[in-house]
Amino acid sequence: MESSGPRDADQALAALGYKRDLPRHLSMMSILGLSFAIMAVPFGLSTTLSFSLLNGQAVTVLWGWVLVSLISLSIAASLAEITSVFPTSGGVYYFSASLSGGSPLAAFVTGWLTLVGNWTVTLSINFSGAQLILSAITIFDDTFVPTQWQTILCFWAVMIVCAAVNAFGSKYLDLINKICVYWTAFSVLAIIITLLATADTYRSGEYVFAHYEVTSGWADGWAFFVGLLQAAYTLTGYGMVASMCEEVANPEREVPRAMVLSVVAAAITGLVYLIPLLFVLPDVAHLLSYTQPIGILFRDVTGSKAGGLCLLLLILGILFFAGVGALTASSRCCWAFSRDKALPGYKIWSRVNHRFEVPLWSLILSTVIDCLLGLIALGSASAFGSFTGCATICLSTSYVIPVFLNLIGGRKDVKNAPYSLGRLGFFINGLCSVWIVLAIVLFSMPVALPVDAGTTMNYASVVFVGFACLATGWYFAFARRNFTGPPRDPLIHGQEPHVDDDSLTKEK
Repeated sequence: MESSGPRDADQALAALGYKRDLPRHLSMMSILGLSFAIMAVPFGLSTTLSFSLLNGQAVTVLWGWVLVSLISLSIAASLAEITSVFPTSGGVYYFSASLSGGSPLAAFVTGWLTLVGNWTVTLSINFSGAQLILSAITIFDDTFVPTQWQTILCFWAVMIVCAAVNAFGSKYLDLINKICVYWTAFSVLAIIITLLATADTYRSGEYVFAHYEVTSGWADGWAFFVGLLQAAYTLTGYGMVASMCEEVANPEREVPRAMVLSVVAAAITGLVYLIPLLFVLPDVAHLLSYTQPIGILFRDVTGSKAGGLCLLLLILGILFFAGVGALTASSRCCWAFSRDKALPGYKIWSRVNHRFEVPLWSLILSTVIDCLLGLIALGSASAFGSFTGCATICLSTSYVIPVFLNLIGGRKDVKNAPYSLGRLGFFINGLCSVWIVLAIVLFSMPVALPVDAGTTMNYASVVFVGFACLATGWYFAFARRNFTGPPRDPLIHGQEPHVDDDSLTKEK
């Protein structure tokens, strides 16, 4: 499937069953920036630092990152190969339908997992961002402890800002995504140089590369795997950019390249950020006494409240790109799933507003659902851990379904893929499948023991089951009789491309 521009990409899209509704104004660099923004390496590693400090400290932080980076690269390569064959905004939902021979059930399950994963990734990014914003106050006042309502209100404000940028600044998304790469690189360099230059004491090389200490209550060996949530959560969002395929001129090549390169860039960025951070790491018990310890770490190492705040502001800048990017991908995922009549109220969510050139109603729905899910924090102090766990479980499961279907199908559907894994394909796909099964078990567990309903309980499985019940109810009430999955190569069979009439409604 060779493409040389938007027109060829539109013809290829029509062969997959759809007409183009969104402008193709994003480049490979922009998609790479979007994927990089969603992973938000310094932000993700900073906000989840306590997970690995509780479960192994330096060994889990550093070598856990290396391990998960290698596995994530194999998953990204597996998805990239499939994306090059089926470059549509349906992403893994469309992949599962095609690789299963058109099974509506496989498409339905994968689609819901993907959508919930997109929503909860956006939720966890912006919720932890709200916690981080409020943690800036603790830099100046150690006694300040934000209330749950303060956190939720701040989270809602962050969500509204991200939604506004997506709605009214869609024409600038290409630029925003590119700026993210440069902002992140500058932030990492500024942070590590400042920390190394101002620290009074330094950890030994033995500590940074070999110190292993568990204070979470888990058994020593098992704690390492539980602590991998820090790395696994950060290295999760690369598959979400498949939902942007219909906004790229040559998606069968540019989007797969962006997926893989973004994981490589994230892995390197993580190492550059983590190793100096471990060398200047203050007292771990002191850090763990705070909900978000990174601001305190910056303050204590620099010996300056103003200096700590300035470094924290760099991380909060990354939050902006991550929150906007995740909500962009979520809204596109919701829109793509809705145009195939898979969601309740699909006629509304599948509309594209041609004034702003975005699926506005899907954007609104994604924002509202995340705002409502944030209310879980009223009942649990460990809400953030639950959000990250649910996001990782849902997205990982949605990734493994098409990869596994491709594997058991003998990989015949990707035999001539523009982005091919060649002879390594079977091994790489198999490695992905084994890891994700383990990850689903790991990230359903609480980060620390003993388990308390209000403080340490991991509600990831509760959120997951809640959405599963909603999806099951909708499937038996409507989808079982009406949902047939995405169209499959309609032009090959002489049919017209599938587009629900309502999705073409032009709102002014």
